[in-house]
Amino acid sequence: MRSHLLTQADFRRLFTGQLVTLLGSSMAPVALTFAVLDASGSTSDLGIVLAARMLPLLAFLLVGGATADRLPRRTVLAATNLGSALTQGCVAGLLLTGHYALLPVAVLEFLNGTLAAFTTPALRGVVPQLVDKARLRQANALLGVVRNATKILGPSLSGVLVVVTGSGPAIAFDAFTYLLAAGCLARLPLTTGAATTRPTPLLTSIREGWTEFRRIRWVWLGTLSFCAINLVQTGTWQILGPALTRQIDGEATWGFVLSVRGIGLLVMSALMYRLVVRHLLRLGQLMSALGALPLLVLGTHLNTPWLLTGAFVAGLGFAASGIGWDTSLQEHVPARVLSRVSSYNDLLSYLTVPVGQLCVGPLARVFGPSRVTLTAGIVSAVAAVIPLAFKAVRRLPHAQSAGHVALAPRTADPSPSGSSPEPAGE
Repeated sequence: MRSHLLTQADFRRLFTGQLVTLLGSSMAPVALTFAVLDASGSTSDLGIVLAARMLPLLAFLLVGGATADRLPRRTVLAATNLGSALTQGCVAGLLLTGHYALLPVAVLEFLNGTLAAFTTPALRGVVPQLVDKARLRQANALLGVVRNATKILGPSLSGVLVVVTGSGPAIAFDAFTYLLAAGCLARLPLTTGAATTRPTPLLTSIREGWTEFRRIRWVWLGTLSFCAINLVQTGTWQILGPALTRQIDGEATWGFVLSVRGIGLLVMSALMYRLVVRHLLRLGQLMSALGALPLLVLGTHLNTPWLLTGAFVAGLGFAASGIGWDTSLQEHVPARVLSRVSSYNDLLSYLTVPVGQLCVGPLARVFGPSRVTLTAGIVSAVAAVIPLAFKAVRRLPHAQSAGHVALAPRTADPSPSGSSPEPAGE
């Protein structure tokens, strides 16, 4: 019988590093929001600070992917976490000393976003070099449990900390978690770097990543699907979701909806540790269609129990989709280009998010919020299952784990952030 993954020292270090840094990172947005609003009293300042972090995260993803494939991933992860500790520490220092100013905070968040663009591809590339291929799904499930649990607990803890101590200490805690994570990640074996150290120019390396991305049919088909889902779903959920929920049962219900969806994410992440299917990518695409359920409920004006049920099932779908996608990438994309292919997947999946956010308001004014929400739900569900029309997606095999019984789906098996659509509005 195989030992639990957490008994393996290298994976335990990665797991611990992710646990502490994700807890801090889930707390930071709440603290930063109140810090900027309290210090400036300006929602414009807040928008600038948030955009300053998001723009470089997208702009430098391809450079981050190429770097993670060229250098030891341990080095990339340790360096980016140290850099994030420094930037967040400086933000905390400005807040704690009462020297808040928009320009330095925006610059520091810009640097933080840039570092995140290097962290994400390196993380996806390092997992298959720490864990046997047959246990990748279990590893991603454990990391998913951490990610989703911190999404539930982090904002609440941050709110309490902000009330008790203020925003500065909460940001300082985030900086401290990055420092702890850097210590854990620096102890990973150096062999978790790229499989090749061929000294190619950076632009050539990025172009090679694009060539590999286009070559692997199921990757770009899935990416196009997530691109379409993020276009119609994320902005609709973030902007129209709260407004329509308030019409159904008041403002407080929206918080319950997000919490229930978070529970669904956590439950499925835990279940995916044990569940084995013959075609994991197929399962993930089918489950990602469930993410449309809350939009369909809101668009048809069903009552609160239906909305809560839809949110829970959507959480199950997002988690299964994310774990299935990450595992499929790690099993089937060559290690030497995994970070670059992942960075193209992330970039193209998330580029449509701001487009959808900008369009949903004007569309709602013209066609009505309910009709737009219902249409978004239908389109996102269809976009999720379209890739299954292609054998490259439908028949991609999953490496079986010893000691488990494979469940072969017959027709349909009951997941940005490869990005599978990342649940928004947490």
